[in-house]
Amino acid sequence: MTRQLLEQGHPLQVSGRAAAQVEIVVPVMNEERDLGPSVRRLDAFLSARFPFTARITIADNGSTDGTWATACALEAALPRVRATRLAEPGRGRALRTAWSGSDADVLAYMDVDLSTDLNALLPLVAPLLSGHSDVAIGTRLGRGARVIRGPRREILSRGYNLLLRAALGARFSDAQCGFKAISRARAGALLPLATDPGWFFDTELLILAQRAGLRIHEVPVDWTDDLDSRVRLLPTVVADLRGIARLGTGLGLGTITVPRLGREPLAGPGTAALHRQLAGFVAVGVACTAGYIALYLLLRTAMSAQLANAVSLLVTAVANTAANRRFTFGLRGRAGAVRHQARGLAAFGAGLALTAAALAGLHAAVPQPGRSLEVAVLVAASLVATVLRFALYRGWVFRGPAGSRP
Repeated sequence: MTRQLLEQGHPLQVSGRAAAQVEIVVPVMNEERDLGPSVRRLDAFLSARFPFTARITIADNGSTDGTWATACALEAALPRVRATRLAEPGRGRALRTAWSGSDADVLAYMDVDLSTDLNALLPLVAPLLSGHSDVAIGTRLGRGARVIRGPRREILSRGYNLLLRAALGARFSDAQCGFKAISRARAGALLPLATDPGWFFDTELLILAQRAGLRIHEVPVDWTDDLDSRVRLLPTVVADLRGIARLGTGLGLGTITVPRLGREPLAGPGTAALHRQLAGFVAVGVACTAGYIALYLLLRTAMSAQLANAVSLLVTAVANTAANRRFTFGLRGRAGAVRHQARGLAAFGAGLALTAAALAGLHAAVPQPGRSLEVAVLVAASLVATVLRFALYRGWVFRGPAGSRP
């Protein structure tokens, strides 16, 4: 039985395996219960209903239960299956490592719970094998998709993808569906640029592919949410927001350079324009954050933490919208000012929700926190809210009636 131990995250070649047209990576961490049934089901589907040669790679990343033993047993029992192991966790790290060492023409992946109907696999990879497209994604938000999942995940998914459109100019509909594929030739150029080790890897790779001018093919899928998902929503949301800020800043300042690989039209404002907007937004944000903290400390002597936070945010939000309107986006005069302030207050509402949730969590964990701890938590939450506010400012607040950017 062939086993790989990728302790340092470097791919090793697997001997005794025939070349495959499609390699399907299944990243797993502590999935000993679902791994066996899911991989056997996928293997049976490939044998009976998939017309291309395929390989299944189980990419164990940091499991501490019996997942690795199960993966090795599957590798021994099923000729189409191989297993790799990384010592460190991270879906992005697992995919980048497995894809980098593959000799298949098309590199795909799917979640171990097989939430996506396997009938979508052929429509996913066929455009890549034919050369029609460079990247393919399953979408739960496109016309024709049928999705069964709770309202909380539905709202978060739609909100996240709207945020990507506003902040990074995304033109694809669903960044997070665990069902994607890329041609090996394009992966070789983009994988070194996609550095996120976790859940943001999907989004980063898609944005880079779009910026490179690659054609992204979308496949509406039937999706049934896994009720026993291991994904922790709050840490994932925070990590995604950090990823958006890092990627947007890198692309805007030119520290992330994407080669021109395809012929699709590029999206988003020019580097110089985004650079100027970021600089103005940061300058206004620093001044408003200082005023927000000073006002909070002043009001906190006479009000509860939540009330002082709400009043301080409201006052500084009006000033923030006015200053960004004038200095960041170069809008002057009264035309549209009322509309901009109204939308700015909606963006303020998002910031209030984030900071209020952070305060509530702090007071639940620490019954009587000091002022310094409250301020530290508020500053951290405000940084997350700032990323969201900048995206809303660019993509919605200061857009004209026809949707044009300032």
